[in-house]
Amino acid sequence: MRPIFLSLVLVSLFFLVSCINTQKSCNLDSDCVSTTCCHATDAINKEFGSNCAGQLCSQECVPETTDCGQGEIKCLENECKVVLD
Repeated sequence: MRPIFLSLVLVSLFFLVSCINTQKSCNLDSDCVSTTCCHATDAINKEFGSNCAGQLCSQECVPETTDCGQGEIKCLENECKVVLD
């Protein structure tokens, strides 16, 4: 009985861990960056972010993005997210 229980626990843990998106995981707001260089609608862990050096973006304030201070990138519940104002 004990080996069966341990097997079920291990399988359950495997599925639980596999559901965690490591690209969005964080501990601090500073762990997160936008998923795109321009007109961001989502956030990701900075280790998986794009290199935006030299990237030019339009000056347009696209609705529902972080453009023009409409939102910020935060670490909420250990997940990188865009929080719109």
